[in-house]
Amino acid sequence: MALVLRWSFCLGLWCGVGLSGRAEGNLSEYQVKALFLLNFTKYVDWPPTAFVGSNTPVIIGLYGETKLGGALKNVVAGKSVGSRTIVIRQFESTDDVSQCHILFISDSEASRTRGILDKTSALPILTVGEDPVFAQSGGIINFMLKNGNVRLEVNLAAAKKAGLTISSRLLAVADTVKGKAN
Repeated sequence: MALVLRWSFCLGLWCGVGLSGRAEGNLSEYQVKALFLLNFTKYVDWPPTAFVGSNTPVIIGLYGETKLGGALKNVVAGKSVGSRTIVIRQFESTDDVSQCHILFISDSEASRTRGILDKTSALPILTVGEDPVFAQSGGIINFMLKNGNVRLEVNLAAAKKAGLTISSRLLAVADTVKGKAN
């Protein structure tokens, strides 16, 4: 029954963008990751202080070398979250990342990940990575590949520290959920 609920949610979560949660068929790994990043904007709640105004855009930041940029630009083109547009920015320094709401940290930054997370952990930023130890290092959501599928690992303690609330609907499709929300 749990498996049926998980796949039902997956289909519901992705029906607006035509994805069933699998990195197969015509979608590349990075197209799937881009779709996940877009949908995180719908299933994560930021504190009101994370946005200057009601029309402040949602900023998705990319840190490090990644193939994700092009796929993400295609996925978010013309999309919005309520009254908020979605803006993608490439970051070269941790001094500027406080301006974003979602920060994807490429595995090319594995040696610097701990330092980046130390600077962002108390800020209302959803940190997302793709390194095997990302969540253990204090990241909030980690992309993992299992049997060719992009799966999620979620660190609830890190989300709480950042002041973020992750929907139970998103947690239901995660492969692994660590920590406690309370």
